[in-house]
Amino acid sequence: MFRFDAITVDSVREIKSGIKQLLSDKYSDMFPTDRKSKILIKPNLNSNMNALTGNTTDLRVVAAVIEYLQDCGYKAITIGEGTNSGYYRSNISVVQRLRYDELGLHYGVMIKDFNYSDTSPVSFERGVEAGVARECTEADFLINMPKIKTHFEAGMTVCLKNLIGCLVGQENKKKVHGALSDNIVNLNLAIKPNLHIVDGVISMEGLGPTRGTPLLTGVIFAGNDPYVVDLMCARFASFPYQKIGPLAAAKRRGIITDEHLNFVKTIPLERIYKFKPPTAGPLATFIHSPKRQKYFLAIRRTPLFNYLCSTEIVGKLLYMTGLRQDVFIRDEMQWEGLSLKKEKCTDCGICARYCPIEIELPRAFDKSAGIDRHWQEKCLQCLYCFSVCPKSAIEFHGTLGFMEEQERQYGEIIKRMVK
Repeated sequence: MFRFDAITVDSVREIKSGIKQLLSDKYSDMFPTDRKSKILIKPNLNSNMNALTGNTTDLRVVAAVIEYLQDCGYKAITIGEGTNSGYYRSNISVVQRLRYDELGLHYGVMIKDFNYSDTSPVSFERGVEAGVARECTEADFLINMPKIKTHFEAGMTVCLKNLIGCLVGQENKKKVHGALSDNIVNLNLAIKPNLHIVDGVISMEGLGPTRGTPLLTGVIFAGNDPYVVDLMCARFASFPYQKIGPLAAAKRRGIITDEHLNFVKTIPLERIYKFKPPTAGPLATFIHSPKRQKYFLAIRRTPLFNYLCSTEIVGKLLYMTGLRQDVFIRDEMQWEGLSLKKEKCTDCGICARYCPIEIELPRAFDKSAGIDRHWQEKCLQCLYCFSVCPKSAIEFHGTLGFMEEQERQYGEIIKRMVK
């Protein structure tokens, strides 16, 4: 029996109360009765661009799910993800840069980078075998928590494509591209999450998954069937499902049936958007054509090409031509704290709406307000508050490092979007 639900959210309090109410009312019967069960949360941590860019799963959404689980008495909770191969190859921890490690410490839950996991086998097209993280196959309850994004290769990436992050390391992730859409379906036949909770608080349109434009959509979707949820997300974005590779492959293979399509038609959506399509540049479009991609993949897998891609010059060239979406900046952020420029602050409350652990902002900056003076020690250092402040009243002390690139690309866009 298909289940699907949508809630409208804005602030961190709405996200947390909405998710807790939704799971309690509609999905509590699905969770294990044994409170010692191993619960695995699988977000989308595609790059070090945070959730405000529309790229990765919002810390606030994951925090809400953790709080619900802990309120129910579950203790064996793990957040796991096999982050983008380019960052893995460059020895950059996306988990740390997105502050998921700090979120884990705050709530006392485990964090696992699947790039370093033991593997379980999964069968791909043409007799290829790949390895997925054993945590994904051994979890008692798996919660898939993707982001709604357009994707220049797959069309859109939501529940189905998010499972690519279950593959261990670069070598296994490469294998999925031999037949991308069909292998994404194969992953979903091998790994079957129990529940899907989709972050559509800030989505991404245009040239995703990394170079698109954030869109404030203010929704969270939940369901028990990834095909239904992805079809609903396609409707939400006014995106023909036939142009979404994994959905088209699932329909061709008879996995998506008339039952799925008819169910989706019966579900009302309060909001409908028209996402801009993921139109790539001419060179990327030429190379990623199905007729030519296999030749490009053969070159990409060679040791020489991998070495060249690891160099700064070739990396910048690939980025400039659109063949690479990410910028692998090695400079880490050096944190020395935050402060408030009181003359700029209008007390609009936007910063408070975005803090994943609900620090009382901007009052926390006022030492006379009676707020715990050690709040900055509890701060995740995610910089959500710094990024969203429309008056730039929150001042960062230290060196932004890799975050400078996010500020360059998205700083003004984010401030306009959240007003």
